[in-house]
Amino acid sequence: MPHNTETLKVPVVCVLAGALLLLVNAAPALAYMGPGLGLGAIGTALGVVGALLLMLVSIVWYPAKRMLRKMRGDKAAQSAGRK
Repeated sequence: MPHNTETLKVPVVCVLAGALLLLVNAAPALAYMGPGLGLGAIGTALGVVGALLLMLVSIVWYPAKRMLRKMRGDKAAQSAGRK
């Protein structure tokens, strides 16, 4: 039996409408976050950001460092050959 695409779209619209109604009607949590939890959350967020930055730097730095060593090595070999 072939699937009718028109009948499959209706439940998706209903699910999205229900999710939107739940988001609009969300109640506040009324929860207390103490200073220890707050500082821990900030520290974790900074640690993740720092790790991502170090990852990006290492992706750029190590190939550049290898290229500089090759260039310096070639210059040293050329100057040693001239003597």
